[in-house]
Amino acid sequence: MTGPTGLTGLTGRAAVLGRPVSHSLSPVLHNAAYLALGRPWHYEAIDCGEQDLGDLLASAGDEWVGFSVTMPLKRVALALADVVEPRAVAVGAANTLLPLRDRAAPGWRATNTDVDGILRALAEVGAQPRTATILGAGGTAQAAVAAIGELGLSSCTVLVRDPSRTADLKATALRVGVELAIETFTDAHPALGSDLLLSTLPAHAADLLAIRTWHRDQVILDVVYDPWPTALANSAQADGATVVSGALMLLHQAAAQVELMTGASAPLQEMRDALRGAAPRAGV
Repeated sequence: MTGPTGLTGLTGRAAVLGRPVSHSLSPVLHNAAYLALGRPWHYEAIDCGEQDLGDLLASAGDEWVGFSVTMPLKRVALALADVVEPRAVAVGAANTLLPLRDRAAPGWRATNTDVDGILRALAEVGAQPRTATILGAGGTAQAAVAAIGELGLSSCTVLVRDPSRTADLKATALRVGVELAIETFTDAHPALGSDLLLSTLPAHAADLLAIRTWHRDQVILDVVYDPWPTALANSAQADGATVVSGALMLLHQAAAQVELMTGASAPLQEMRDALRGAAPRAGV
């Protein structure tokens, strides 16, 4: 069978892998895209733990056009891939696995579209930051550091509860050439006034920032979208800042995956409409 671009008119399968994964909105986005593109493909959610991923990839047949990868598999996917794209190497994690069709033996190519999701979401609101601050130090924060580097910034501040647990983030920053100032997260830290604030914290972890005053020139991207708006988003929006929901990042990273799997431009409006239908309060 030929690669993803040659599967038009045939049955193709794709899925998001992770644990837990039943809550994922990725099937809504990808299936809307396939319908709009006229592809008779189906995208599903598959529960998969770290110990299961190798066997799943080894047993996947030619009908599989790709996998989206979520927690806790993003680093395992990187290790299992036969070919790793430079951006995934730089971030230190993969969220997309694509079949290698041009080899005698089957294999998988790993890449990362989380960075695309951040960059495209920020581009949609016209963000052009000169300074940036990241909240958190997990896998999404690693993608955020890479995105900041691609925005042309050479440094950013990272605010975390425990600065000693930032080794992976520091490694990402070194690979992408971004200098980090890692400091303890407090609601009064001056770095919260940066042009761009990227909160990669889980739901409610940034609620203490609701008491702050924000300024109109700031862009606040909160990766949380359930519940939405978050306390942080409500506070920033009330003060006139530009607020970006994590659902917009989700939309754009999925659009980038659709493009990689199909070889066609993503039908962004149809995907947006489907996301609004499934999560009308998610902020897209």
